[in-house]
Amino acid sequence: MTEVYFYHLQSRPIEQALPVLLEKSLERGWRVVVQASDDRVEALDAHLWTYREDSFLPHGTHKEPTAAHQPILLTASPDNPNGAAVRFLIDGAPIPEDAASYQRIVLMFDGDDPDAVELARQHWSSAKALGLEVTYWQPDEQGRWQRKA
Repeated sequence: MTEVYFYHLQSRPIEQALPVLLEKSLERGWRVVVQASDDRVEALDAHLWTYREDSFLPHGTHKEPTAAHQPILLTASPDNPNGAAVRFLIDGAPIPEDAASYQRIVLMFDGDDPDAVELARQHWSSAKALGLEVTYWQPDEQGRWQRKA
């Protein structure tokens, strides 16, 4: 059954939280697709090469001819050209129609944005209506993710 994780960003922006979760996904041997707005795809493409001095995350964008071969694919579309097992949704991207084809879906939202919080609630309801297993995560004082529901 597909798991849908809702990550409530509070003290860290997406640019800090996302790379750590992507690293963990790769460590588990998962291919990943990250769906975001076009502007965010471009910004993340640059950021993932330099987010840490001693590391980078191998990735590409949907605009590249090698998209299907990327371990992490950044896209603005609902497609899954790299056969990802995990799909990250940011910038209000909806639960995909083919949600059941993923092992895990990770929806990240800005807890300081009331519109983003409301949209996340709607996505929560949609995921439950589809029969998906949903969990809610918040960071503790040290920034470690804690399951809350």
